[in-house]
Amino acid sequence: MDWNKDLLSKIDFENINNKEEKQRIADVIANKIKDGDVIGFGSGSTSYLAIYAIAEKMKNENIKITAIPTSHEVELLCHSLEIPTTNLLEKKPDWSFDGADEVNNSLWMIKGRGGAMFREKLNIANSKVTYILVDNTKFVEKLGSKYAVPVECYINSINYVKEKLKLLGADEVFLRKAISKDGPVITENGNVILEAKFEEINEELEKNIKLITGVIESGLFIGYNVEIIK
Repeated sequence: MDWNKDLLSKIDFENINNKEEKQRIADVIANKIKDGDVIGFGSGSTSYLAIYAIAEKMKNENIKITAIPTSHEVELLCHSLEIPTTNLLEKKPDWSFDGADEVNNSLWMIKGRGGAMFREKLNIANSKVTYILVDNTKFVEKLGSKYAVPVECYINSINYVKEKLKLLGADEVFLRKAISKDGPVITENGNVILEAKFEEINEELEKNIKLITGVIESGLFIGYNVEIIK
């Protein structure tokens, strides 16, 4: 027999900021799906709204797609809405969608407040185009003005990585703490996240952070093939 999936789809829509604007953006994404598409599904509140809109369109128009989720939360949501999922070992996405925490005029981004930047970057790197879903609160003149750069790293490397981030110009580096428990946030890959606050972010910074031994990925996204949906 099938499981009751009511535990998998509990999204608190009442507390989503700018919900009307985000819903409009979500509907734009839902209208892009075509039968047979393999789509990278991002995370964040606008992406969650888009997933619900996609599920509704699939049901109403008998469209079949396959999702490549960027997080366990998104994978659970897909299962609850009966959207088939796969992974990058099996399929290559035709296109992807995702959110962002900050976007500047050059389409450089900071992502990773949800801790899934490694899988998000994999989806973006493997997609022909990725649509970034952002409301007007996400645009900044200067990248890093609102958020630090999240850096996922192997737990035994955090002191070394902190030193190297400082040498790259980070003003402060701290360990991201979990809200619901004592201790650090643990990513889906079993790693921890350092937050690095940079006064200046240049086009070489993403590459230079990635070169630090122990770094798995950073939340800097510079020079990717993205299209903003706002």
